[in-house]
Amino acid sequence: MSSAVIDHFVEQARHCESYGSPFMARLLEELARDLAAGGPTADLVASWPRSPRADAVAVRLASALHAAVLSGRDPALAAEYPAARPAWDIARVWPLARAFLARDRAWVAEFLRSAPQTNETRRTIALLAGFLFLAAHHDRELELLEIGASAGMNLYWDRFAYHTDSWRWGDGDVQISTRWTGPPPPLGAVPRIRSRAACDLNPIDIRDPAERLRLRAYIWADQTERLARFDAAAAVAVAHGVRVERADAAEWLEARLPRRSPDALTVVYHSVFYQYPRTETRQRIARAIERAGEGAAPLAWLRLEPEAVLGGPRDSLRFLVDVVTWPGGARRTLAATDGHGNFVEALV
Repeated sequence: MSSAVIDHFVEQARHCESYGSPFMARLLEELARDLAAGGPTADLVASWPRSPRADAVAVRLASALHAAVLSGRDPALAAEYPAARPAWDIARVWPLARAFLARDRAWVAEFLRSAPQTNETRRTIALLAGFLFLAAHHDRELELLEIGASAGMNLYWDRFAYHTDSWRWGDGDVQISTRWTGPPPPLGAVPRIRSRAACDLNPIDIRDPAERLRLRAYIWADQTERLARFDAAAAVAVAHGVRVERADAAEWLEARLPRRSPDALTVVYHSVFYQYPRTETRQRIARAIERAGEGAAPLAWLRLEPEAVLGGPRDSLRFLVDVVTWPGGARRTLAATDGHGNFVEALV
């Protein structure tokens, strides 16, 4: 067995601890020990053929267990999970989880075939800095193009209610809050959205109960606020008839951008997506956007991505919100954040 697999589980446990999920941290620690001991976990992932870290194998396996709980596939395990037992005890959870992995190995192996998708709605409070910046500087309607949109739950960011200790914006059932430092975004700006479109290589149909459950399973089981926010955002998406096209992001932009409206501001945006496509695909995406920016119609590229992917230090752990606008191709970094939107440090 490669030590890289065990190291990945241990690293992911530390990551979950730092992101406020002690349940996930303890569960992943048990999975790592079971890996080392050659238990059911090892039978499932010890010979993982690619980079376990790049493929988020630990999250895949923990999410399979969460899906078994949410679907009622293992009622005994569900009775010990945080939703049913807030004062959970990993000593009660783990034997049941281990038994499930051994008993339902084929079902778990099939679940592991798909990469995790979180569609984290809280990220929109960081993206809001960009949308309001664009609305404040362009007196035009917006045409939104989201790539890597998963289930499309962040397409309707303007229907959410945002609040921090220092400011509020918007209204709706989806409540988004974070620790915000620095100046507020231009709260007086009023985004006028003409159209919305989105694509994903493997979109999830949030209207399908089975697919919605799978997406919900990727949320860490003890993060009740995230689960509630997911439910509210999913309801908004369904109510508005959300649709995400199945397409390669580069091909989709290459076809769409030449046809954009000349009298609107087209905004291409994405969040925690750009690190996943191959380098060649990222280069095609950038070329398609830059080529479109050479035209007469205004264009903006709004990103919430790891700083390392945006050309910063390769060892940086920060995520940045930046925007590139055309004509001109000027880039402005608006904020720093993390992958879940737990904080936003406004820079302008």
